[in-house]
Amino acid sequence: MKGLFITFEGIDGSGKSTQIDLATRYLTEKGYRVYLTREPGGCPISEKIREVLLDPENKGMDPITEALLYAAARAQLIDSVLLEKKNEGYVILCDRYLDSSIAYQAFGRDLGVEFVKTVNRAADKMVPDMTLYFKLSQEQCDERINRQLRDRDRLERESVEFFQRVIAGFDYIAKTEPDRVKTIKADDSIERIALQIRVYLDGLLEGTHE
Repeated sequence: MKGLFITFEGIDGSGKSTQIDLATRYLTEKGYRVYLTREPGGCPISEKIREVLLDPENKGMDPITEALLYAAARAQLIDSVLLEKKNEGYVILCDRYLDSSIAYQAFGRDLGVEFVKTVNRAADKMVPDMTLYFKLSQEQCDERINRQLRDRDRLERESVEFFQRVIAGFDYIAKTEPDRVKTIKADDSIERIALQIRVYLDGLLEGTHE
């Protein structure tokens, strides 16, 4: 089987982490070789960049600096991990990818889609076969995050207006690329969401055998 690249997108608190773990278990039990990774991060150099990006002490980071650091972490992950794993036939499940940069930097930071795509040319080598977008309102995400007893990172401390722009960015991507992006109603039950994801996964995997 040829390798596949599947990304999970949405703002924090939308349930991505829970569902990516369930999808990993489901595919593994079906006999597929699964590689789970995340952005920013996924390899040693990119994980170091992640620490800089999410550190609350770096609240003065310039938006362009932020966008370039995300792009750098992504380029490193693609070059050192993703291309190799896909060529080896793995089903790669990635928590965030280029769509997050478009939503957070192009829309949230108002840098523009063309700028973000330009600095992320490395991502042209690794386009997702399918993206699962977990859609929640900002109010619903706030409720979920506030129930979690953990410190907020640099991005989680942003304003409501910032996250409204981010959500608009994700909605824009889902609207303009409906063949790739599958929108998940993230306020549904964990079980119903997992079942919907399995249907999407099975459909994509069956296509690799045609």
